[in-house]
Amino acid sequence: MPSLQNYSTFGLDSSCASLQTFTDIPSFLSLYRKDKPTYILGGGSNSIFTEDFEGTVLVNRIKGISHYDTDSHHFLRVGAGENWHNFVTLCMQEKWYGLENLALIPGSVGACPIQNIGAYGREVNTLIDTVEVVLLDTGEQLLINNHECEFGYRDSIFKHGLANKVLITHVNFKLPKVYQLDTSYGELAQLNAPTADDVYQTVISIRKSKLPDPADLGNAGSFFKNPVVSKDVFEDIAMQFDLVPHFIVNADASERPEKIKIPAAWLIDKAGFKGKTLNNVRCHPTQPLVLTNLGGATGEDVMTMANDIIASVRDKFGIQLEPEVRLIGSKGLISL
Repeated sequence: MPSLQNYSTFGLDSSCASLQTFTDIPSFLSLYRKDKPTYILGGGSNSIFTEDFEGTVLVNRIKGISHYDTDSHHFLRVGAGENWHNFVTLCMQEKWYGLENLALIPGSVGACPIQNIGAYGREVNTLIDTVEVVLLDTGEQLLINNHECEFGYRDSIFKHGLANKVLITHVNFKLPKVYQLDTSYGELAQLNAPTADDVYQTVISIRKSKLPDPADLGNAGSFFKNPVVSKDVFEDIAMQFDLVPHFIVNADASERPEKIKIPAAWLIDKAGFKGKTLNNVRCHPTQPLVLTNLGGATGEDVMTMANDIIASVRDKFGIQLEPEVRLIGSKGLISL
């Protein structure tokens, strides 16, 4: 059975019945069999194979970046198999700005709309125009507009109504030529009159200082989503702890109840897991939102550590953490 260890950045020793790579839609359609268990993989930075997968893994390597512009916008069509950070870097070099806050996020371009990736105050959905997909049942090609993607916090229709029903082949971006830099989040707020390149370089520096490089230490980036809670839940926590970090999700409480995002890293730290090791899985000492493979970790180790964290945070704060990573068992996606 082909090994998957080098196809997932967490690096568990797992395998699959068949491993194939495709570079375009015809090659994908020739490989895909809807009557057999199949998992479509991009960069492998958000997928953890907790045990041997009994089906076929198809690796998306659709490449290509094209560009045209109007008086007001840059339009980019990007193959789903392109490396995300390399794409952001190209945009910076060409002065196609807007994605600088999302530098150094691991993974492929095709994964960005699924997760609605975000960092340092910006989510990618604000810059996505359309997403090109292939229906797995019929092979029909469709263009899904931004509104139809049903984007939410680390969420989209690709996790719900279209989950396991489409292959993302290209993502089309619409970057405004005149826009406002977002420097309101964390360390970026300390920058003095920054340029887009300053934000890009600062984000890279911050991420390198806090996050382990998957090439050196197996990990899948942020393991959990940052929970979004009601104002009442936040105020209960704030009465028990000083200086609870938080971010208001929707300030217009006249339209919707105010929601508040609390960093999962802070909750995990306060629950006592920062730097904690279970067998060969460690909760990273500088960023507890990240679980790492110290070498030789098993899927059971990962699941046990993750469930221990979830239970402890729930008991201490009454908040149910949800995984951001995709966990794949022998027959497909599994839940904690």
